[in-house]
Amino acid sequence: MQFDMGLQGLGILLAISVGFGILAQLIWRDWSHWLWLAAGLGWFIGGLFASEVVWATATSEDLQPIIDGLAFDESLLGGLIGGLATLVAAWLATGHGPIHHRPTSA
Repeated sequence: MQFDMGLQGLGILLAISVGFGILAQLIWRDWSHWLWLAAGLGWFIGGLFASEVVWATATSEDLQPIIDGLAFDESLLGGLIGGLATLVAAWLATGHGPIHHRPTSA
């Protein structure tokens, strides 16, 4: 693995991650007060993993656009997968999942 992302690429990924976290918190207010942090962290890790691990060996001709070492489109895909996976995990952990809604016996 070659980590070649600069501060600008890292800042872009961080800004998008925080934006996703805030959007998730606004949509699902009643889940947790920390949902924004979990969702943003999931997006950040997914985007970083996609940009720097999954597509790390691709050249700049293969991937477009690359912003200061950040494979932008690929990081959006990885971030979306990571962010949504984190939201599903939070949904299940906070008691909103199908496991917690079993019918009570009479």
